[in-house]
Amino acid sequence: MRHATIQPHHQPFALVCETIAPDKSISHRCAMLALLSDQPSRIENFLLGEDTLSSLAIAQQLGAHVIREGSKLTITPPPQIQEPDDVLDCGNAGTGMRLYAGLLAGIDGSFILTGDKYLRSRPMKRVTQPLREIGAKIDGRKEGNLAPLAIRGGELQAFRYHSPIDSAQVKSALILAGLQANGVSHYKENLLSRDHTERMLRGMGATIHTDAQGWIEIHPLNAPLQPLNLRVPADPSSGFFFAVAAAITPNSSTLIKEVTLNPTRIEAYKVLQAMGAEITFIEKENIYEPIGDIHVRYAGPLQGVTVEKNIAWLIDELPALAIAMAVAQGTSVVKNAQELRVKESDRIHTVLQGLDACGIKSIEHPDGYEITGSTLQPATINSYGDHRIAMSFAIAGLLVPMEIEDTTCIDTSFPNFFEILSEITGVAS
Repeated sequence: MRHATIQPHHQPFALVCETIAPDKSISHRCAMLALLSDQPSRIENFLLGEDTLSSLAIAQQLGAHVIREGSKLTITPPPQIQEPDDVLDCGNAGTGMRLYAGLLAGIDGSFILTGDKYLRSRPMKRVTQPLREIGAKIDGRKEGNLAPLAIRGGELQAFRYHSPIDSAQVKSALILAGLQANGVSHYKENLLSRDHTERMLRGMGATIHTDAQGWIEIHPLNAPLQPLNLRVPADPSSGFFFAVAAAITPNSSTLIKEVTLNPTRIEAYKVLQAMGAEITFIEKENIYEPIGDIHVRYAGPLQGVTVEKNIAWLIDELPALAIAMAVAQGTSVVKNAQELRVKESDRIHTVLQGLDACGIKSIEHPDGYEITGSTLQPATINSYGDHRIAMSFAIAGLLVPMEIEDTTCIDTSFPNFFEILSEITGVAS
């Protein structure tokens, strides 16, 4: 188990981020969606993190042939997905487990999905229950709520499902199941969550439409899809740590290069902008995804803010936003974010526990929290194996010394995080 000590340098910086981690969500989907074609998919800039490599390894267990040259992949799918001779290990990736559950529910064969101790404690019934309702045979601990999940794939019924949870993972699982159902299926959520699955599948030739009422219409596949041919953009969720770094460090700036500008992925930047940071979005292309640069500049002390809308669009960035809130003037409020409770850790509790160690006053609520900005104090932070907690408090180390316990988890999503951080402050691990 690694630890890291962050020592502030108290110097302005102008950071150009050209090696931000490739987008994790898109990388996961590349590994899976390539299985739906009958031709090789070619992927550049695939995230070589533990979670996404787990998804890629599972694709290989299911019969895909993978040629890897650094972060450049050629994924050749099998004529049909094969029944594996061993369990499928998703590592720490909820995305991997939930999406593969939807994909494999309609495939003839027996499949067991498992993961590390943290993933095995995360709720899966939000996916397994609706899948069971359309004919999927899925079992697991706590009545199918906890992994390992045992799946006996088979015929699925067409469905019309209005999800009570705004979750890209739930939506994607049901879309992948709908592609294999015996008729046209419909899915709806109250607030649009990340739409990478829909965009990528449409780009591959799948018939997926969204009507004026927000219902996604999913037509079953009657032929293999076209292969993927894309370069994975940089991850705005990863880049956001360094956006916060610029926003809290006087006279500093960060330029995040070649990042997805998908509206469902840059909401946290909009919040940081509302708090007083100067942020510019520069779109350069738009094929599978809008892609461009984000420039963030310190423009004075941040101000407190209330975050209660579009929560699904910034749920992953809320721990880093909490650091900005901790040094902002006034009280910031986060509401409607109960989904934070079921991430890699209970992020409502772990964020506030960390802020308490830093001398910041906060109030915990079932669906969020209140943070009163002040001056951070040096602290030792337990990450609880949660990469976003570890990285968020590492950014706090720009202002005061921080000792972060258990930083191994960062390898799951952003292997070169400390390499970039060391360009602007002192890091020892």
